[in-house]
Amino acid sequence: MNMHYQILVIGGGTAGIMTASSLLKKNSKLSIAVIEPSETHWYQPAWTLVGGGTYSYEKTKRPMQSVMPKNAIWIKDRVISIHPNQNSVDTTLDKKYTYDFLIVAPGLKLDASLVEGLPESIDKGVVCSNYTNPNHTWDVIKNFKGGVALFTQPPKPYKCGGAPQKIMYLADDYFAKNGVKNSTKVVYASASDIIFAVPEIAKTLMKVVDRKEIGIKFNHELKKIDSNKQIAWFKVSPDYKEHNPIELDILQEKELIGIRYDMLHLVPPNTPPDFIKDSVLSDSTGWMDVDQYTLQHKEYPNIFGLGDVTNVPTSKTGAAIRKQAPIVVHNILELITYQKLGTTKYDGYSSCPFITGYGKMVLAEFDYTKKFTPDPKLKKMWIKDSSKEHWRLWILKKYILPYLYWNKMLKGKEV
Repeated sequence: MNMHYQILVIGGGTAGIMTASSLLKKNSKLSIAVIEPSETHWYQPAWTLVGGGTYSYEKTKRPMQSVMPKNAIWIKDRVISIHPNQNSVDTTLDKKYTYDFLIVAPGLKLDASLVEGLPESIDKGVVCSNYTNPNHTWDVIKNFKGGVALFTQPPKPYKCGGAPQKIMYLADDYFAKNGVKNSTKVVYASASDIIFAVPEIAKTLMKVVDRKEIGIKFNHELKKIDSNKQIAWFKVSPDYKEHNPIELDILQEKELIGIRYDMLHLVPPNTPPDFIKDSVLSDSTGWMDVDQYTLQHKEYPNIFGLGDVTNVPTSKTGAAIRKQAPIVVHNILELITYQKLGTTKYDGYSSCPFITGYGKMVLAEFDYTKKFTPDPKLKKMWIKDSSKEHWRLWILKKYILPYLYWNKMLKGKEV
């Protein structure tokens, strides 16, 4: 196997595969290798639907070999360090690969150890997370017989800004349809002080919350779980706000506030991969330090980053990658051909499909300024205002987007 490649890609997730495929589609003679240890490629956006019992977990995975671009070399290994001054990376199999250009797209790391008691309790009993095991989430929701259904949102950044809420809306719908709602208190404890940053979407979501009579506790950050006593402990800001206050059994321990739960859905803390956090490529927070418009590393011009690993100030979603990949592809091809960057810029576009119940969805599309920027193509689906709940948006989420993902995005085709 070659140890040097014109373009080396770290990561066989959405960002890595999409970018490698697109580069080879534009120039099949490029020498490209993708370093990825996993044998399986996952379509994680559907895991909310799996957790809500309306999508097959098996349909969210495919063999990595089946999505790898035909003209790319797949290196089944894991990067443990990057040496940008030597244009090289080291791997767990004690190999060293060199490159002309490096694309860094390893995603992020779920670190349960940052919440006390979480490593022992996650995906066990009534503690669940769509981020780790959506099948267990569905089991918990199905078996719930009433009481406090607690859903938490961590501080940013984390994957998919809407995910902590979406499963709550589906669970609430399921409780109502199965006669459990009247004996249930649905509580949303969020580390944020708002429901969502885009005003048009926030307005709709607050109407959903009111309709479902969900109690929101803003400025609540999950710090500890006592799974034996079923208590979630939060750090709460002194000026915290509530919406639709619900009477709960609240406890206090030193500076933490405890809430008893009968089911708990949470998001494990999202952190940069260790080999990025510990490298010269990261900023002071540990995320990869790239220019937010060109996605070029700020210190090393032959290195680009995209997807969840970067510090660009927008939501970490597959939709963001869909807009980031063409920028990276364009810039690398321009550098190869003309030794200078292209003129196209990434505007921070991201998207959060907010499922608000079975058969209903709102689509948040926005840029760096949090301006609502709906895709004009939605008009072809007879959707006039995607900030409002619509059954056609549910069809988009459940059927159209998975098709586009497997058949267009991963193959480097424009969507």
